[in-house]
Amino acid sequence: MIDFSKLDKTIHEKGRLAIMTLLASRAAPWPFQDLKGELEMSDGNLITHLRHLERAGYLESEKITGEGRPQTRYLLTPAGRKAFQDYLALLEQIVDLGK
Repeated sequence: MIDFSKLDKTIHEKGRLAIMTLLASRAAPWPFQDLKGELEMSDGNLITHLRHLERAGYLESEKITGEGRPQTRYLLTPAGRKAFQDYLALLEQIVDLGK
């Protein structure tokens, strides 16, 4: 039987799952504004989820300054990528069991 307690609660919340999915979809960092536009989240909601994931060690941020407005970009850490892959593997087991 599947141990459902192994579902990573940090990732499992739908906003954070969406963020992790986007960040895992490419190796390049995602600018905050691009994440916000893609996910259609408010600034406050998005930053709350990003901070939660960052505290868990799943992503890192970098501030880019220079011409124009400063920009914050986000990228999965190796630990975040592994946690997401483990999360997906457990979901696949759940789906297979339900078939």
